[in-house]
Amino acid sequence: MSQNPTEFSRGVIKPVECLKEAWELIKDQYWLFLGICAVGMLIGSAFAIVLMGPMMCGIYLCLFQRVRNEQVKFEGLFKGFDYFAPSVIATLIQMIPAVIIILPAYLIVVFAMFGIISSAQGRGGGDNAAAIGFALGMVVFFLAIFLMSIVLGVFFMFTFPLIVDKKMAGVEAVKTSVKAAMANFGGVLGLVLLNAVLSFGGALLCYIGAFFVLPITLTAHAIAYRRVFPDFPQSFAVPPTPPASWAA
Repeated sequence: MSQNPTEFSRGVIKPVECLKEAWELIKDQYWLFLGICAVGMLIGSAFAIVLMGPMMCGIYLCLFQRVRNEQVKFEGLFKGFDYFAPSVIATLIQMIPAVIIILPAYLIVVFAMFGIISSAQGRGGGDNAAAIGFALGMVVFFLAIFLMSIVLGVFFMFTFPLIVDKKMAGVEAVKTSVKAAMANFGGVLGLVLLNAVLSFGGALLCYIGAFFVLPITLTAHAIAYRRVFPDFPQSFAVPPTPPASWAA
């Protein structure tokens, strides 16, 4: 009997345990994974629409090798380009909610800024009300970015791992990721929030600290994925029929 690649477990993610297991898994090769994650994110950020997907696939390829206790090499990062087409399609789909959320917030900030300029020119000086309005606009903008990151983190957490592990097409990987995330919503949301706190704490250290926690947070994602999509064998042997002498 073949395993259905879209089948997944429910309610199996415990955020704190995932983070602890992540550190235990990579601590003896931490610097290798730091290099893989940092280089992958830097290259991916250079042209996110095209490069981020392949780089994320390469990172997860290396992480899954570690989960399977296989040898991990830095050049494995670039094997993510073997999944170029599905990863780019998945990246484009993930950008849709980003545009929907950020564009209105950006327009609010722009209009608030023009309001301050017009008010200052008309009154010949500062305007406290306009300044407060601009500050509120900035709060809305950054809140929108935060909500976007949470939405993307929760519903699309398993997208690139599915492309790598199950060889899914981009659209299928996104759909399956959303379904699996909804079935494990509490655990996924908790893990995303914990990772956000770690990343924020790292970012406070002149931002460079965010790179140092990146291997741990991404490894926690890989562990969470493997709990939701267990690495079952492709088929299960039918047990032999017991001898007649065993019958009661």
